Amino acid sequence: MNVAFNRRGFLQAAGLAAASSVVAEARAGAQTVGGMAHPQTRLLTGCCAYSYGNYLGAGKMTMEDFILRAVDLGVVGVDMTAYWLKSKEANYLHNLRHLAQKHGILFSGAACGTAMCAPDAAKRSALVTEIKQWIDVADLLGASHLRVFGGELPPGATVAKGKDWVVEVMKPACDYAAMKGVTLGIESHHGITSMASDIIEILHRVDSPYAGCNLDITHFPIDPYVQIEALAPYATMTHIRDHFDKPKREPIDLERVWRMFARAGYQGFMSAEYEGEEDPITGVPKLLAKIKSLCKEYSSV
Repeated sequence: MNVAFNRRGFLQAAGLAAASSVVAEARAGAQTVGGMAHPQTRLLTGCCAYSYGNYLGAGKMTMEDFILRAVDLGVVGVDMTAYWLKSKEANYLHNLRHLAQKHGILFSGAACGTAMCAPDAAKRSALVTEIKQWIDVADLLGASHLRVFGGELPPGATVAKGKDWVVEVMKPACDYAAMKGVTLGIESHHGITSMASDIIEILHRVDSPYAGCNLDITHFPIDPYVQIEALAPYATMTHIRDHFDKPKREPIDLERVWRMFARAGYQGFMSAEYEGEEDPITGVPKLLAKIKSLCKEYSSV
């Protein structure tokens, strides 16, 4: 039986009224995860290294080049997607940190590709160790946030069991992150984290002030604006595109999204994670122009 498909069908049948209850629960419960929402919204402009993934992956750009490009783009901070770091060694990471400091760029966070939904107990133990290593990387960079993935649900596994596995990995990882002052943000993505209600349950079960949601606004399969609003009180980092996922690639009403973050009292980065068809050299500045305009309108700073 395709558990994920049946679950989506149920939620679609339930309609917006049922989904909206998740938003109410999120607002009521968010203060127990990640701290109390503050009424003074602070929305800061940022850019993810992932935006230039084609250039970084082809060796046409280095992470040093990306930091300097961020200066030209006029953003406050950068999210260092770990795929293109040359090393986990302290000397390399400290040099990146020093370059950013010289140019007044903050490391808003780092983003690793570790996915926590694993049925094998030994694998889950190894994933905890892997995330700890990336927490150390974030710490050496001077980044106070690390993105992790929930992961895909294996065939035949229930959603409930998948959430158990994720909690088993994320809880000790957050305990370690707390010792470094690093927050772990589980990304709203595909698989086990495709629905706000499941992410919220995971965060409450992990029960750590160092656990939050890396809220990517583009991946929700149904009722995306309802899902975004439900997760906004739990957001510890945000990745922004101006269109939803394929196949439809429908434009996102970014102003509507910014209003949700403002209502939630979000304080943090609105980081461009460009994945458009246009070359990022010209496409990223266009996306950032929208982000800057909306931050100016809705932020207290």
